[in-house]
Amino acid sequence: MKAYHKVLMIFAALSLGLLFLFPMWKIYLEAPQYPEGLELHIWVNKLSGSSEGVLQNFNILNHYIGMEKIHAESFAELKIMPYIVVLFMVTGIIIALAGKRSLVLAWIILLLIAGAVGIADFYLWLHKFGTNLDPTAPIKVPGMTYIPPLLGNKQLLNFEALSLPAWGSLGIFLAVLIAGLVYILSQKKVKTEELNLA
Repeated sequence: MKAYHKVLMIFAALSLGLLFLFPMWKIYLEAPQYPEGLELHIWVNKLSGSSEGVLQNFNILNHYIGMEKIHAESFAELKIMPYIVVLFMVTGIIIALAGKRSLVLAWIILLLIAGAVGIADFYLWLHKFGTNLDPTAPIKVPGMTYIPPLLGNKQLLNFEALSLPAWGSLGIFLAVLIAGLVYILSQKKVKTEELNLA
């Protein structure tokens, strides 16, 4: 790998740091009683809202329809994920310094697998909260579940739910894109060297 390939790979690894600076996902709810909307932010290591009291309002709504309260402490993933992200950042930098093209591909594949596992876990989280309802809830609609969409929008009673990636997810996209570029560019170098030897 050339020097600029290594620099790009380091940049790819450091791009994952966006997960600590911005939320990676957001769920937005809008209803007549909340015309300004409620926006839940899911970070790599915590949960928050677009403003103070959003998480509390989510939990008030959850109480009425029988969903569990949402607390960051309830999710082991939020304790584990920061270490996984840091591990990818460190190994990405080590791979860049080592200059091993094959390791770049392995890093990309592992990052994509980790992302897929994260999305699957997020779906299971949504499914659990949306279907594991308290039978004594004040509002009961026979056969109704409250699973927010994994991606896109969905009507839940009088609420319009919208689920989208947030700015933190851009870190994963950039990491894969830039590392993929490094892999492709370094391949051209390998082919050129092979032609010169021939």
